Amino acid sequence: MVAAKLDRITEDDGRLFVGPRGGRISTAVLRDATHWDEVVGALGSEYLRRHDLRHTGLTWMADAGVPVRVLRKIAGHSSLMTTQRYLRPDRQSIHAAGEALTLHLAGLRSPNGPQRGIA
Repeated sequence: MVAAKLDRITEDDGRLFVGPRGGRISTAVLRDATHWDEVVGALGSEYLRRHDLRHTGLTWMADAGVPVRVLRKIAGHSSLMTTQRYLRPDRQSIHAAGEALTLHLAGLRSPNGPQRGIA
């Protein structure tokens, strides 16, 4: 559904989703349409902000392999640094990075000392 809709957007600033009057979706429209306050209250998650979903969506896309320059465009950011601030690796990703480093370093070791790339 999303891919088909993206194919139909012809303008650079074309919107994937629009508000009830065809323009931007305001935070008030989003809050009312999703019953945000009631849902987060029922979940006991009053600290959760709608903007957190933006961080989560961009992080999930990054985890799926979407390049950060594409994420920047999706988010409408002018700077890659801004987009990178939105990305929040989870504990599993951080652990996996540590494991990858451990395996890499183990491959560099030998009984005769470092093989390559270590000063």
